[in-house]
Amino acid sequence: MRDVDRDDDWDDEPAGAPAHDGRARSFPAFGPGRRIGRRFADTWWGNAWIESMEHTALDPEQLRKGRRYAFAGQVGTITVSPGRISAPVHDGDPDTPHDTVVRVGTLSDADWDRLLDRVAARAGHIAALLDRDMPHELAHTAEDAGVRLLPGYGDLEPECDCPSWDHPCRHAAALSYQASWLLDRDPFVLLLMRGRAEAELVEELRARNGGRGGVGGEETAGGVRADEAYALVPAVLPDPPAAVRGEPMALTPLLAGHDVPGLDVEALGMLAADAADRARRLLDAGAHGASASAPDAWPDAVRLAARHPRSPAAQRLGDASGRPDDLPRAITAWEYGGAGGVDALDAVFSPPRDLVSRTTDALRAAGRAGDAAQVRHWRNRWTVGGDTQVRHGRDGRWYPFRRRAGRWWPAGPPGPDPLDALLDLPPD
Repeated sequence: MRDVDRDDDWDDEPAGAPAHDGRARSFPAFGPGRRIGRRFADTWWGNAWIESMEHTALDPEQLRKGRRYAFAGQVGTITVSPGRISAPVHDGDPDTPHDTVVRVGTLSDADWDRLLDRVAARAGHIAALLDRDMPHELAHTAEDAGVRLLPGYGDLEPECDCPSWDHPCRHAAALSYQASWLLDRDPFVLLLMRGRAEAELVEELRARNGGRGGVGGEETAGGVRADEAYALVPAVLPDPPAAVRGEPMALTPLLAGHDVPGLDVEALGMLAADAADRARRLLDAGAHGASASAPDAWPDAVRLAARHPRSPAAQRLGDASGRPDDLPRAITAWEYGGAGGVDALDAVFSPPRDLVSRTTDALRAAGRAGDAAQVRHWRNRWTVGGDTQVRHGRDGRWYPFRRRAGRWWPAGPPGPDPLDALLDLPPD
């Protein structure tokens, strides 16, 4: 592929910190085996990003290698700035990476003006973005304004200093696949690629709202006071707003620099985000006439710790649960399969005999271990060879495991059948 443009050097700041001008963000490398959700990307916009890249690919084999590189953690720190994403990507030796860039088409000033005018008129769109969500309605609003938020054909241009002429090469494909994980967590990353950083977008939206007499304004044009609205008969009031999807905005950055004795800012941010998540689930349950039960202590501790797995708050959760040594495996299980994945770590039960027979026969017929005798069954667990295992969960799904340092670790997302669960496992 063509040599990358070297006039945009790497940040020297810690991973995850924005550049000084606020127009670039750097994200730490994903470790080996990292995967979010059952699909490669977990959100509709993350998968739309992947589809855009794959539809212009010339060689499916390069995509397959790129997926393997992404899954194996062979992509370094990713830097996102207007019009480009970049990272070092290696072929197995971290000391000899290739400089890889994917250029992204940016929106014009006129495009941004039309888009922000439409977004500012819909408070729900602003709330969704701040909650790190991009509802389909926001994308439709952009299309109505003649703006395409998600990149389409010709909007992505991969570049790499490797000798390959493929479009994209395996390195650029790996970078693109991992970029979908960043988009899953924060749609502002996509907006930054398209040309505007989060801080300037929020400021422009605030200015537009102020001009309408809304947030920051003195009057509300065409509206009524809240107490007057609630004095109306209930029949004329609108339905409650739907729960907004996505990761709640953390309090930690907002509280940074405020030294309050006895206040653990990181823990407070985690609890606030969790409270917002629980509120959403309660709204969902109420909307469908269901009741939300109180969570069990162990999976709830794992769920909270998985938000910031390497933080002191996560370590304290592990200590408080009484299972600190099990917490790293449980966090991995949660990331792959949620509460069902955590349950599969400990659950031992006897499935129906016909299921046991079908599963054992299918695994032996697949010949994954190369020897039918190497498929061993015990209760709801089937061991294939010496280091691979698949477990039948109480939720009916199948969870793959790999032996590491004498313990069984979750190795991938669950599948609807045992062969599907083992199919996408990376090589040892």
